[in-house]
Amino acid sequence: MVDRRAFLGALGALGLTGGSAGADSAAPRKKIALVTTLWEYLSHGQHMGDRFLVGFPLNGRWQRPRVDVASAFVAQRRDNDLSGQRAEEFGFTIYPTITEALRCGGERLAVDGVVIIGEHGDFPMNEKGQVLYPRFEYFQEAVQVFEQDGRAVPVFNDKHLSYSWQKAAKMVQDARRLGFPFLAGSSVPVTYRNPPVDVPYGAEVVEALAVGMGGVDHTAFHVYEGLQSMLERRRGGETGVRAVQLLEGDAVWKAGEEGRWSHRLLEAALSRSDSLGGDSVLDSRPQDLVRSGKLPSLIGEGDTARAVMIEYNDGLRAAVLMLDGVLGDFNAAVRLADDEIVSTQFYAPPEPNVAYSGLLMAHVEQMIVSGKAPYPVERTQLTSSVIERALDSQQAGYQRLETPEFAIAYQAPRESLFGN
Repeated sequence: MVDRRAFLGALGALGLTGGSAGADSAAPRKKIALVTTLWEYLSHGQHMGDRFLVGFPLNGRWQRPRVDVASAFVAQRRDNDLSGQRAEEFGFTIYPTITEALRCGGERLAVDGVVIIGEHGDFPMNEKGQVLYPRFEYFQEAVQVFEQDGRAVPVFNDKHLSYSWQKAAKMVQDARRLGFPFLAGSSVPVTYRNPPVDVPYGAEVVEALAVGMGGVDHTAFHVYEGLQSMLERRRGGETGVRAVQLLEGDAVWKAGEEGRWSHRLLEAALSRSDSLGGDSVLDSRPQDLVRSGKLPSLIGEGDTARAVMIEYNDGLRAAVLMLDGVLGDFNAAVRLADDEIVSTQFYAPPEPNVAYSGLLMAHVEQMIVSGKAPYPVERTQLTSSVIERALDSQQAGYQRLETPEFAIAYQAPRESLFGN
């Protein structure tokens, strides 16, 4: 195995230390390889990959791409595939392997960035309900090219790092070992917020809650990433998580009555929703669903309330509630030491434009151009790991599971990076 010192020495000898170039307009345009499981209409491959071909809205203007797509790998090309059309129109080549895509058919790494979009397509599911997307395997093939060619470039990995916390940890370790910028995760932390607020940098946080809808692995990950992007700004920075538990059904409401999650924070989070169910649908009069006692009755038929309970190493407790039928958006509320509550909606503009993906790709593009990740990949390492452990809790009869291996500490950037 190549160690970091030897690898960086090889880079210096070759004059190939990527990532130091700025956004000088006189510099050659960066080239990227798109590695995706699927490139069909409204797949992540399409509404993220297309941003590097046609651009995206940013700060009230249309942002033309600052990088060029040089190559692609598309794992599953079905009847509705768009990659062939895109390649013909925009002049890039689709290769049969990731290695060939990164080398653009040659013998050495020939791109300045790699975008891995391992979401959608036909892949098996394990007993926990996780779709086994090959993000880790795609990343490892890129790392192998970097090691063989003595050059590493920035990498973005869409959504979870992996369904396995061990694999997620290895991905982060490999990026550190070889010294390349690595970014990952959901678009929720960088989408628009309504209202546009954040936890003050360095503030003391007392408790936190986020609420959304959908399944634990697929959707709670997004909700938790949004909440984590606020919590990591707290005093002392991120310290990691010491225990995780998943609750379902009546246990969710009982935990609220016991004070394990805050009714007051849930009220604040729901106040930011513009998709509340119940009487709001009938007479446009949003009511206090929490105090009315109507929340359990709004859970969708055949579904159940779920809560991911998270205990941090510094004593902070947070809850991610998934309440199908109650609302259709993602919201969060955080209570500070002075009793102030910061609450917001993570706004997701609708299909087909899904403008939030453009906001995420703007950060990916900036990383490739500047050679610096805008925020730590450890955020997604932590969120990926916690969501997996929540599913482990379910498998273990909803037990509280201690997580000493999740002592993932990092410092968030001071600047808030959500959309304007």
